[in-house]
Amino acid sequence: MTEMAEMALMETTPEENNNQLATPETQPNKRRKKKSIVWEYFTIETVSAGCRRACCKRCKQSFAYSTGSKVAGTSHLKRHIAKGTCPALIRDQDNNQLTPYNPRMGGSEPPKRRYRSPSSPYIPFDQDRCRHEIAKMIIMHDYPLHMVEHPGFIAFVQNLQPRFDKVSFNTVQGDCVATYLREKQSLMKFIEGIPGRFCLTLDMWTSNQTLGYVFICGHFIDSDWKLNRRILNVIMEPYPDSDSALSHAVAACLSDWSLEGKFFSLTFNHPPSEAGLEYLRPLLCIKNPLIFNGQLLLGNCIARTLSSMAKDVLGAGQEIIKKIRDSVKYVKASESHDDKFVQVKNQLQVPSEKSLFLDNQTQWNTTYQMLAAASELKEVFSCLDTSDPDYKLAPSMEDWKVVETLCTFLKPLFDAVNILTTTTNPTAITFFHEAWKIHADLGRSITGEDPFISNLAKSMLEKIDKYWKDCSLVLAIAVVMDPRFKMKLVEFSFTKIYGDDAPTYIKIVDDGIHELFLEYVALPLPLTPTYAEEGNAGNNGKPEDSHQGNLLSDHGLTDFDVYIMETTSQQMKSELDQYLEESLLPRVQEFDVLGWWKLNKLKYPTLSKMARDILSIPVSAAAPESVFDIVDKQLDQYRSSLRPETVEALICAKDWLHYGSTEVSNALVKMEF
Repeated sequence: MTEMAEMALMETTPEENNNQLATPETQPNKRRKKKSIVWEYFTIETVSAGCRRACCKRCKQSFAYSTGSKVAGTSHLKRHIAKGTCPALIRDQDNNQLTPYNPRMGGSEPPKRRYRSPSSPYIPFDQDRCRHEIAKMIIMHDYPLHMVEHPGFIAFVQNLQPRFDKVSFNTVQGDCVATYLREKQSLMKFIEGIPGRFCLTLDMWTSNQTLGYVFICGHFIDSDWKLNRRILNVIMEPYPDSDSALSHAVAACLSDWSLEGKFFSLTFNHPPSEAGLEYLRPLLCIKNPLIFNGQLLLGNCIARTLSSMAKDVLGAGQEIIKKIRDSVKYVKASESHDDKFVQVKNQLQVPSEKSLFLDNQTQWNTTYQMLAAASELKEVFSCLDTSDPDYKLAPSMEDWKVVETLCTFLKPLFDAVNILTTTTNPTAITFFHEAWKIHADLGRSITGEDPFISNLAKSMLEKIDKYWKDCSLVLAIAVVMDPRFKMKLVEFSFTKIYGDDAPTYIKIVDDGIHELFLEYVALPLPLTPTYAEEGNAGNNGKPEDSHQGNLLSDHGLTDFDVYIMETTSQQMKSELDQYLEESLLPRVQEFDVLGWWKLNKLKYPTLSKMARDILSIPVSAAAPESVFDIVDKQLDQYRSSLRPETVEALICAKDWLHYGSTEVSNALVKMEF
C-alpha cells in the first residue's frame, strides 16, 4: 500500500470530523451523509461559531463552506481539484500516485441535482407545447416536414431534452394543420368585424405536375382605418388552363370566408381568357351586385404589366447585356481581378459609389442595377486591360450608349414597381400618377429619330396603353378620394393624355363617381356581426321574435330605409358634391389619406364608406418579394408532393403568423392522416 493510500486510510471522514468538532449550537442532531466525491479530498473544519471551512487534504488550503445556515456548495471545491489548481495534486499526478479527479467519473455518483435560481423560474416540460413550437418553426421557416425524422434533428432534440418523444411526419403534419386551424379561427373572428368590403387578388402558380395553385389574397381596411393584406386560400386546380379554374377558386374562397355580399374588386396577376371572364362576371355580379355591373371587379396587375415592359427592354438589348454580364463576371469571379479593378478605379478617381454584382436573371431589377452600376464604371472597364492584360471583354463606346438607353427606359419602371415593396398605403392613388407619367414619356419617345428607341418605346406603349384602358377608371376614382387631388389631378392628367378628347373621359369618371355614390346611398352596407351583437346584447344575445319588431332585423327598419332614401337622397348626394367643391388640401409628402377619412367619417358618413372600399383596391396581385419577377411562380417539388390541404395550411399559416399569433393553448387539435 502506498504512503498516499495509508494517509487516506488514517484520515477521518468529513462526517467523523464534523462529529468531533461540532457543538450543539452549530451541529443539528441528525445530518445527511455526504456523497459527493469531493469529500475524498476535503475535510470540514469549524473555525468559529457558525462558520465552517473546507480544507484540502493535499495542499491544506481552506475554502468557504458554510456561514450560519448558508452553505456555499461544492462547485468551487471541484474546480480546485479538477482544473489543476491544487499544487499537491499536480505533483502526485506527475508521480502517477493519484488518479486525477473527473466530475464525470465513477458510476456510483448520483446525478447532480439542479436548483433554480431566482432569475430562472422553473418551467415544467410539456410535450404538447414542444410539438406546437416545432410545427410553428416548420411553418415560419419553410422547413420540410420530414426534418423531424432526420437523424441529425433527432439527435439534437434528444441531447437538448431527452424526455421529448420523437414525432413522425404524420404527427408533425397534423400539428401544422392544427396550428393553421387555430390561426384561421382567429382571423375569421377578426374578419367578421371588418366594417367595409373586401378586394381579392389572384395569382396562379404552376407546378412540375402540371397542377395549378391559385393564391387568393384578401385586401381590406379595418375599423382603425389600417390597410390589411392576408392570404386567404391556396386552392389546387387540376386544370389551371381551363376557363372555369379561376371562377371555381373565387367561389370557394367566398364560401369559405363568408364574403358573399362583401366582395368589392378582383385583381389578376394572370388575366384570364374572355371565356374565363364570362365565367367570372355572372358569379361576381351575383355575389356583389354593386359597382357598374362588375366594371370595377376586373383589373390587371400593374407589377406584371411593368415587368412585361421591362422584359421587352432586356430583350432588345440582350447581346449588349450579355457583354456587360461577362465583364462583371470576369471581375467578380476572382479576388485578384477585383483588386485590379479597384486599383484602376482609384487611379482614375471615378466618383461612383456603386459596387459591381451579378444579376439574378429571374428578377429584372437586379439586371437593371447591374447595368446602372457598370455604366457608372465604364471608364474603369475601358482601361482595365492596361492593368490586367488577360481582360479582353471591354464593351465598346457604342455598347455603353445602348446600356445608357436601356437604363433610361428601365429606371421609371424600377422606381414605380419599387413602391410596391415599401409602401403600406393605398397604391391606386400613387399608380394613377406613375401610369400616366410613363404613358406620356413613352408617347414622346415614339416621335424620336432613333429607330431603336422609337421601336422599343412603341412596344412598351402598347402594354401600358392596354393597362390604362382597363384600369384608369379604378385609379382615377381612387385619386378623387384623396383630398389633395380630387377631380383636379384627373382633369390635368387626362388633358395630357387624351388632348381634345379629355372632356369625354373626365365625364366618364365624374359620372361614375356619382353613380357609385348613389349605390352606396341606396344599398347601405349590412351590419357587421359586431354591431349585431351590440344590438342583441339587451336580449342576452338572443334574437327577438320577428313580430316584436327587432330594430336590427329587416322587419323593423325596411320601411324606414325606404323613407330615408326618398326624403334625403338629394341631401346624401350633396355629401359628395360638398366634398368635391371644398378646397384641396396642401400636398405634403407624408400625408395619411386613410387617417384623414378616419377623422372625417362623421362629416361624410356615406362617402367615407365608399372611400374605405375604393382605397383598399390593390393594383398588384404579386407578393412584395415577387413584383420584379419575369418568370411564372412555381411551387417547388417538395411542396408539390404534399397534400393540397397541407400546402394551403403551411402557406396561409406562415402569412398569418407574420402578423401575430393567437394565444397558444397546451391542447393540440388532434388530426389523423
